[in-house]
Amino acid sequence: MQPLFLKPVFKERIWGGTALHTAFGYEIPNENTGECWAISAHPHGPSIIENGPYAGMGLDELWREHPELFGNPKEEVFPLLTKILDANMDLSVQVHPEDNYAKIHENGELGKTECWYILDCKEDADMIFGHNAQSKEELIEQINEGKWNDLLRRVKIKPGDFFYVPSGTIHALCEGTLVLETQQSSDTTYRVYDYDRRDANGNLRELHLEKAIDVTTVPHKDTGVTPSVEQKENVRITTFVESEFFSVYKWDINGKSTFSYDHQYVLMSVINGEGSLVHNGERYTLNKGIHLIIPVGLGEFMIEGDCEFIVSHK
Repeated sequence: MQPLFLKPVFKERIWGGTALHTAFGYEIPNENTGECWAISAHPHGPSIIENGPYAGMGLDELWREHPELFGNPKEEVFPLLTKILDANMDLSVQVHPEDNYAKIHENGELGKTECWYILDCKEDADMIFGHNAQSKEELIEQINEGKWNDLLRRVKIKPGDFFYVPSGTIHALCEGTLVLETQQSSDTTYRVYDYDRRDANGNLRELHLEKAIDVTTVPHKDTGVTPSVEQKENVRITTFVESEFFSVYKWDINGKSTFSYDHQYVLMSVINGEGSLVHNGERYTLNKGIHLIIPVGLGEFMIEGDCEFIVSHK
């Protein structure tokens, strides 16, 4: 039994850049790399196990063939997806469906509730989060008339901010933002507005207005997050959200700290610093940009160093 270290998958995006290389040292495929699928069992980009007896297996394959590592879960598919997003340019204004709508309209795909931890952003950055329409009729009217400044709500952001983004929330990351995203394992996005941008072939990107209007929550519901902080043995644990879809935490470790998750698999991403994970006499290096899963039954392990993690579980 070992921690499972994962090799990320990278995605080119029209709005991507090079921050995944400059900030994390990843070998990215090109200068428009927008997404690092860090912990993924989604068929559009499964992560590969890098160590131990399961090295070379995809996380999707491991989920199917060794469910005991995950506590023999009831879900057919691995439920979570951890990404790092480089919004070098504005993302399209978009909205995601909930589970029932996605199951019917997207061939059984999960819905997409997600959350963002702002790793870095330019000074005075903002993002689109929500809308001002009070009815579906008003939403449709403002979309059809292109009244984007009236419709869309903007909020200021800074590094260290956390946002919970339920399905049905109109949203968009904006230029100059680097984000760690924890989400349901879904690749379904309905574009509402894309600034009339054209792709490499000169074509406008597809919008999905009918479905977007169907799933948008009207009126918008604020989802403010009130983090709680607990100080333990050389670790400060910030709880951001505990929902039916995922729970997400930040660990700030300074020194040595011991953990045990006997009945819960846990996803971990090193977002800053360096250290080591020690288990059963084995020492594993932890550097910024490393992602791993603690399987069920691993038992006690120790982390030592000066490092920060985003941690999540179902």
